[in-house]
Amino acid sequence: MSFNPDFANAHAQDTRPEAIETLIVPRARDLGSFSVRRALPSPQRQMVGPFIFFDQAGPAEFITGQGVDVRPHPHIGLATVTYLYRGEFEHRDSLGNDQIILPGAVNWMIAGRGVTHSERTSAQTRQHPHSLFGIQTWVALPEDKEDIAPSFAHHGADTMPVIEDGGVRLRLLLGRAYGARAPVAVLSDTFYADVKLQPGARFPLPDDHEDRGLYIVEGAIEVAGDRFEAGRMMVFRPGDPIAVVAGEAGATLIILGGATLSGPRYVAWNFVSSSREKIEEAKRQWARADWGRGMFDLPPNDRAEFTPLPA
Repeated sequence: MSFNPDFANAHAQDTRPEAIETLIVPRARDLGSFSVRRALPSPQRQMVGPFIFFDQAGPAEFITGQGVDVRPHPHIGLATVTYLYRGEFEHRDSLGNDQIILPGAVNWMIAGRGVTHSERTSAQTRQHPHSLFGIQTWVALPEDKEDIAPSFAHHGADTMPVIEDGGVRLRLLLGRAYGARAPVAVLSDTFYADVKLQPGARFPLPDDHEDRGLYIVEGAIEVAGDRFEAGRMMVFRPGDPIAVVAGEAGATLIILGGATLSGPRYVAWNFVSSSREKIEEAKRQWARADWGRGMFDLPPNDRAEFTPLPA
């Protein structure tokens, strides 16, 4: 599916330096077999629109027999989005889903009142050397949707709307932007897209969303005359015209944002909620490990271990 919003005529000179409201340098975390860079939440900013968690996983290289093993763990009050550039994950959850996530596809899991899932490198992929590079994101749910039933949807790479124009190739992953709408059933007004820019390409952010940000995955961009390298997130002032220009090697971006929520969210471990009491109850339920008789169960085909509640 193609559209033509005329990206080539974006006026980057209309973007002013003060339009960058927040610049975030992600915190690096070593998870043993690979590292992540966490941009959200940060000391400067908890959310961009409804996006409350943003991790870059990798790039990482694995030898034969190695892989990622994120054991079963719980969530409440959010939806998870997994998007890969290289490699694969096997997603298993307490709803009974078992799905291989491949590059370009979107896994959308709504935790609602409570769900458990694991993410592991499949046995087949471990049979040879392999790599991993992707983005994992949490979307906080509107307050009146925090307690809905959990659900899971997988959307293949060929189902995403694609926009190509003026050296820009955009794949819309969630929500609406530039006259297109992704097939994922989101619960609040939002946008989330993978953008690839050819060297020197000009690209405007959507101007009809309240909160707007971007993350530089690869390459570099120029914003209001200043250069920014990969591994930076920036959040822009509402209402300002925003356009960026790719550097001499091009760039890969994630753009994200949408409507702000009715208030801040509490975050504790893997739990997000507008209520501290709900988070404390989720902690008690997980620590009890009374699988299938309380708030949480384990995935039917991944019950041999789980991630304990942190001290």
